[in-house]
Amino acid sequence: MEDNGEDVDVIEQHVEEEMEKGGARRLTASSLSPSDGGEAPGSTQSSHRLLNYSDALISIIATVMILPVAHTKVEDNEELRQSFQLLLTTKIGVYLMTFLIVTVAWAAHIRLFQVIVRIDDCLALLNLACMMLITFLPYTFSLMATFPANILGILLFCGCVMVIGVIQSVIVLYAFSRPFLLNEQIQISESQTFYKHHILKVIMRVPIMCFFASIFSFIFFQLSYVLLAIIIFLPYISQCLKWIRNKTIGPVAESPDTVLFYTYLPNEPLSKDRVEAFSDGVYAIVATLLILDICEDNVPDPTVVQKKFGGSLIAALQVYGPEYLAYFGSFATVGLLWFVHHSLFLHVTKTTRLMGLLNTFSLAFVGGLPLAYQLTDEFPRNSRNELEAIQISCVIIFFAGIFQLAIWVVALYNERETLHPYVHYGGREHVFMLAKLALYPCVALATFFFTCILSKFSAPIFHLMEITVPFAFLLLRILVRVGLALLRLIFCPSRPDLRTVVEEEVDETRVPFNALIT
Repeated sequence: MEDNGEDVDVIEQHVEEEMEKGGARRLTASSLSPSDGGEAPGSTQSSHRLLNYSDALISIIATVMILPVAHTKVEDNEELRQSFQLLLTTKIGVYLMTFLIVTVAWAAHIRLFQVIVRIDDCLALLNLACMMLITFLPYTFSLMATFPANILGILLFCGCVMVIGVIQSVIVLYAFSRPFLLNEQIQISESQTFYKHHILKVIMRVPIMCFFASIFSFIFFQLSYVLLAIIIFLPYISQCLKWIRNKTIGPVAESPDTVLFYTYLPNEPLSKDRVEAFSDGVYAIVATLLILDICEDNVPDPTVVQKKFGGSLIAALQVYGPEYLAYFGSFATVGLLWFVHHSLFLHVTKTTRLMGLLNTFSLAFVGGLPLAYQLTDEFPRNSRNELEAIQISCVIIFFAGIFQLAIWVVALYNERETLHPYVHYGGREHVFMLAKLALYPCVALATFFFTCILSKFSAPIFHLMEITVPFAFLLLRILVRVGLALLRLIFCPSRPDLRTVVEEEVDETRVPFNALIT
């Protein structure tokens, strides 16, 4: 009880300090008005709707890049393995790289508008110019995928990224010239000039990399693709180089402000709302893309229906039965992966840069589900191509789910900061959340191996997996409780029922996940 009283005193003191700081910040912020003929703060507005529009636009652009890959035709008499190797080295590789680079631009947009919290007409127009160039990226991707040895696609892509970097730099310079547009912490900071230079330096790293990539495209174009791939992992490469520098020449003194914004630390916070909005956009667009091919390819011609099927539309539509089955199965897969993602972020209290990167990898494979849908109904029944297409689909689903599980593992490592107590290691929802996240990777992996052993029944096995997984989600909580009861009965028959233990005592004796790993 004494400890509880001390905790209450500490909390009350912390609240009082925060209220005092908040009052001081409001007074300081109110005193920051443009005195040199700038626009009045009353002409500004919240950036909420602009950010929603930007998130929706970027999620659409990142997802539709799969269309050139999904619409690649493979002949029935052509070996899929050889064709898929060609796809993997060209179109699929370029798709994944471009998807990740677009999401890097989106993450940069998040960080930029965590510093700029209000906008005016000029900032809105500059942001629209940025979005216009991002929407042009799919065309450059199509050129890169169709003509991988031609440097024009690389030049156009790098040119767009460089101009985007210049526009973002102009946005930063404009916002810092009107401090009332900035975050309150920066408004009251005495190091605004340092902030401005630091943010500009971070923003211009990607355009500079693209500049070098465009130069190397004239010399050795394969190296340009390597440089573009480095952009994705640039934050973590910078952290490694910084760690090596600190070990060799000692730590370099930095301003304390660099810890707040625009760091390259893996635990740097990202806006949870924007991560969810972008992810929801990707899932929604992927689910919508699945129906486009049915609307385009599976509507019979009236003359064919009349001549071949005697005017019976039902008989004509029966030919497309496998396509309909593949569509509903793929839609259920996308919807359930979204459901798992929603359940995960329902318990996440803070998202970090590393969690955002893993989420990007998961979304990249989710974006490949239209390709999986195309492949599963492209080839004749019981053919070698059908078997390999189904196995490719299992691989795509496996990696989409395994990266979701990786997000949760990373969140568990800093669970006190990033997760709700219910799903902490040892919490009452921990095992259920683990089962929910592990279900799709385990089922996809099992389906892959079953199709290798029972290759003649690959299509029924795959469609059975798509049908049974939704029912498994409905019964998952019951299955988890039964499984835990059986394990407790087998390995710990004398252990008391956990429900009789006081929840507070469990929390006090629970070992954190990161301490357990260490």
